[in-house]
Amino acid sequence: MDLRSLYNQVITEKSRSNEHRHPVDDCTCSLEGVNPSCGDDITLQLRVKDGVIEDVGFMGAGCAISQASTALMIDILKGKTVAEAKELIDVFFGMIKGEIGEDDERLELLEDAAALKGIAHTPARVKCAVLAWHTMEEALDK
Repeated sequence: MDLRSLYNQVITEKSRSNEHRHPVDDCTCSLEGVNPSCGDDITLQLRVKDGVIEDVGFMGAGCAISQASTALMIDILKGKTVAEAKELIDVFFGMIKGEIGEDDERLELLEDAAALKGIAHTPARVKCAVLAWHTMEEALDK
């Protein structure tokens, strides 16, 4: 399977998944993220206890890229400490900006979210891919 096929498969599967589409019981933060350029709108809810992200869920609608990116982000960040999550968010932003090459070991930290690397070549879709990550970064800073 070539990289483009893998990218398409991951995006399709994650954008349709309902695994993380739920409100979070006893959430400690709820934050809306909106991409006005294309209409993506998500609300992230998370529960952080003792510096660990115990649970994350989201509600909202948007394009396949924004929805898949949100689900992939939750897969990676759930169970991590806030410090670990912030580091992973920085790695994701570096990847999207094209600052991290194909052979960079840090891509492995992003697990399946590394499939979004190709978004860097389509600037109109970058805002879709980073919406949840920016929203999470803001939520963790609160």
